[in-house]
Amino acid sequence: MDFRIKQVMKERKITAVWLADQIGITRPNVSNIVSGKQLPSLGTLEKIAAALNVPVIELFEQPATGQIICPKCGTSIELTAKSKD
Repeated sequence: MDFRIKQVMKERKITAVWLADQIGITRPNVSNIVSGKQLPSLGTLEKIAAALNVPVIELFEQPATGQIICPKCGTSIELTAKSKD
């Protein structure tokens, strides 16, 4: 499973130290999550998303098929876009 936490942090000019302080985990844990060495729990993903002010879905690498895999249960989730009309 691929995440785009590192890209979102870079876009927002957020450091791992700042993020660790905001979500209450150690800097090495944040670094491991960002680098893909450690899978975050759903709760940690929610905290990261809140700290970065983005929806959780924004932290997932978006597959070309329009589907993501739930990190908690492994279920494939179909994504569809809605028009803002």
